[in-house]
Amino acid sequence: MANDLNQKMEAFSRLLIIMDELREKCPWDKKQTFDSLRMLTLEETYELSDAILKNNLSDIQEEIGDVFLHLVFYSKIAEETNAFDVADCLHSICEKLIRRHPHIYGDTKVNSAEEVKKNWEQIKLTEGKKSVLSGVPSSLPSLVKAFRIQEKTSQVGFDWENKEQVWEKVVEEMEEFKEELVKNESMERKEEEFGDLLFSLVNYARFEGINPENALEKVNMKFTKRFEYIENKAGEKLSSLSLDEMNILWAEAKLQ
Repeated sequence: MANDLNQKMEAFSRLLIIMDELREKCPWDKKQTFDSLRMLTLEETYELSDAILKNNLSDIQEEIGDVFLHLVFYSKIAEETNAFDVADCLHSICEKLIRRHPHIYGDTKVNSAEEVKKNWEQIKLTEGKKSVLSGVPSSLPSLVKAFRIQEKTSQVGFDWENKEQVWEKVVEEMEEFKEELVKNESMERKEEEFGDLLFSLVNYARFEGINPENALEKVNMKFTKRFEYIENKAGEKLSSLSLDEMNILWAEAKLQ
């Protein structure tokens, strides 16, 4: 591990040099564009997310390297059309960090991380952002998007006063969803009420300091692991097992 700044700069320079060589000499790298890399970048980002959830440090290191490569790749493509280069990107984020941390690089006083977040959102609005929500990508997964929307509106004071109020909203939305199920009306109404319920649960999770995306993904991983145990135990007989027999194996899996 490089603790010296010069060693870190040398490693970054090495990546830039390799990227230049690949873009010049490798047939696959030469043909890539912003559009062709986009889905690959999403895949690498999710692989990093998986490694973080598993707390696998060696995988986290590898996946960070992959993400670095993609960022350098985009910068190289832009450089070829004189749009911008990696230095422009880095200077841009440095300036943004300085501008949005006036408690470090200015005279602003803060007493908590929450105050820092509020200042951040307010400064963004002075930079020409048309909405507090303009920084929430439309392509985010819905669960993550709901959490980020609630976080951002909270920073400008649009929020519940306490978690008890939020839980009352969860109960209210649950009752409204149940009413729609009893009425058995349109799928559109049931979907809308279910969405309201999910949104309120995400809000409550936020008040409890729970990241709902992480919570759900950990449950997905746990379920997958336990079901794979059932598959491995049952083998080819899986489809012929009764539900009671599957539940016995499920209970065994929970003990593993």
